[in-house]
Amino acid sequence: MASSGVSVSPECISVFNELKLGKDLKWIVYMIADNGKEIVVEHTEKKSDASQEEQWNAFREFLVNSKTKNKAGKEGPGARYAIYDVEYDAPGGSYGEGTRNKIAFLSWIPDNLAPWPKMVYSSSKDAIKRSLNGVATDIQANDESDIEFESIISNIQKGRF
Repeated sequence: MASSGVSVSPECISVFNELKLGKDLKWIVYMIADNGKEIVVEHTEKKSDASQEEQWNAFREFLVNSKTKNKAGKEGPGARYAIYDVEYDAPGGSYGEGTRNKIAFLSWIPDNLAPWPKMVYSSSKDAIKRSLNGVATDIQANDESDIEFESIISNIQKGRF
C-alpha cells in the first residue's frame, strides 16, 4: 500500500505479467479508481500491424485525453500510470544492430492537474511501480512534449530515464 493509502489491484499485476510474458499486449493504462482507494486497469491494447509511431500516438492520445475527478467530483485533465512495450532499433556498436524491446513504466501527471489528484497520483506511484517486476525504464511525464514518440525512442536508445 502506498503512503497515500491507495492499494494496487491484483488485476494490475496479472495484466502486466500477460504483457511481459505473452507479448500479445502493447500497452496498459492504470488509473486510481473513483473511490480513491485502489489502482485499477483502465485499458489494454493489443499489438497491431500499425507502425511503432502510430501505436505510440494512439497510446499518447489516450493519456492526453484522460480525465480525473477532483475532490469535489468534477472532471478535469487526467493523470495515469502506464506500461508500454517499446520496440526500437538498437544503435550500432560492438553488440551489433537490431530491434530491441524495453518495458517502460510511464507516470503521466500533467502540470495543469488539480492539486488533490496530483498529490494522490504522485504519492501512489511507488506502490504500483514496486508491484510490476520487470520494468526496464521509468518515464515521468508532466507535459505533452514529454511523451513525443521521437523523444521517447531517442532517450531509450541512449539508456536515459
